Order: sequence, then C-alpha cells, then structure tokens
Amino acid sequence: MNVPFPADPAPASSPIPTLTLPTGSPIPVLGFGTYKVAPEDTYDAVRRALDVGYRHIDTAQMYGNEAEVGAALDASGIARDQIFLTTKVNNSNHEPERAAASITRSLEELRTDYVDLLLVHWPLPTLYGGDVTLPWPALEDAFNAGGARAIGLSNYEREHVDTVRAIATVTPHVLQVEAHPFLPNADLRAYAHGLGMVFEAWSPLARGRATTDPTLIDIGAQLGVSAAQVALRWAIDRGHVVFPKTLSRKRMATNIDVFSFTLSPDQQARIDALDQGEAGRTGSHPATMNRL
Repeated sequence: MNVPFPADPAPASSPIPTLTLPTGSPIPVLGFGTYKVAPEDTYDAVRRALDVGYRHIDTAQMYGNEAEVGAALDASGIARDQIFLTTKVNNSNHEPERAAASITRSLEELRTDYVDLLLVHWPLPTLYGGDVTLPWPALEDAFNAGGARAIGLSNYEREHVDTVRAIATVTPHVLQVEAHPFLPNADLRAYAHGLGMVFEAWSPLARGRATTDPTLIDIGAQLGVSAAQVALRWAIDRGHVVFPKTLSRKRMATNIDVFSFTLSPDQQARIDALDQGEAGRTGSHPATMNRL
C-alpha cells in the first residue's frame, strides 16, 4: 500500500558530500540501493528514503522495480536535478539492439529523460562469445544523446575494463563492484582511481554481515554508533560511493548519519584487518557469473 509522504521532504541533518565524476558532475557518496526490494515494496521504500534525505537512488533492469522507482520519484515533488539516479543494463540485453531498446524502456519506466549514471550490470565473459564490450556502444550512444549523463561498468574486473577501454570512444566514468570490510577490493579500487573513475561499492554491509561483526560492533560502541555506520564511514573514507538497502525508516536514518563522527587511524586499521580476500565475497564472481 502506498502511504502519504510530504511533497517536499526535509533534507538530512548532515548534507551528503559528493565526489566529482569525470564529466564534472557531482555524485553523492551515499545513496539508497533497491537491490532485492520487491516491486510492491519499492514505491514506499523510495519515498521513505527521499523523506529521510537521500538524493541518490540506485536501481537496475534486473531488479524489476524501475517503474516503482520512477513512480516514487515522480510523486515526490523533488526537482529532477536534485536526484542522482542510476540504472543498469540487464544481462539479457547485451546485444547492441537489445541494449539500446532496453535503455529506452528504462527511461520510460523511470519517467525521466535521462539517468545520471548508466552501467552495464555484469561483463558475462562466458557468454556472448566472451565479448564483454558488446553493450558498450549502446551506452555511448545514450551518453552522446543525453539519455545518460555518465556511463560505466558494474562487476567488471580489471581485464574486462581494459578490454572495454580499448574499444571505447567514451571511456567509462564509474566502476561499481562488491566491496566491504571483508572484501575491500583494494587493488581494483586503486586501478579505478588511477584511471580517474569513481569507485562504487555495492553491498557495503556485506549483506548484513557487517552488522554482527564483533570488531565493527566494538568500534561502534566506542563511538556511540552502530556497526553498520562504522562500515559505511570506513568505506566513504576510502573513497567509495555506497548505497545501503533497508526498508526500515529508522535504519535509513541511521545509515545516512555517518558524517557526525570520525574513525581514528587505529580503528581504520582494525577494520582493514578484516579483509578476507576472495573468501569474503558474498555475491557472484564476475569471471563466472552467467545468469541471463
């Protein structure tokens, strides 16, 4: 059931900092993710997030909730240029014509003339003849036509990014991958930053694992904040853009309140020590992901 919200939500108590994309446009470092938010829950969840103060919304064709995201944004009363909106091309839409058609459809579903960021969701190196560049020209076309203000890659490993860059006429602006204290993906982050790309971290709470980790809980107790807040602040301090997901208004408010405290060097080092490398991964590996 859709519930009423203010037409002009009050901003968060602490303004959300931004990073600068290679295009020169700002991107908020903290947003709201809609992965695994059921379509019937999405409208209320996005309206709730906007009410709390989020102005960065991350969705994807794969999530099946673009229409509900679009309806929530449209009903919010917030000016379009005050929202940073991301979507991603689905695995089944890598062929050029399908990619282009899916982008048009996404804009229609999202009720907007443009998205602020458009990504290829997965490289799929075991499919499409191993061509991880296949949908990229459609993203370039969307960028050149104004349908996407920035374009990038999601879940691409270094070799996949290099392959795209070799054929690109518009180099990727953003790299979005799994990253959290148990899988920091530091080498990939350094590579992306070295190319001038913004580095986005999906699953910054490791699908909930961060909220129960003893080290993060202990650091949170020292600071008077939650373990989730500690993990998010650690990520932001490392230059990650993060977009945690929750349906709870209370947790939305807690997640966005990560700019009122700082981590000491010792606390940062303790979190760094949680790195488990590949054993810490919670999602599919980009080299083997083959779901259409």
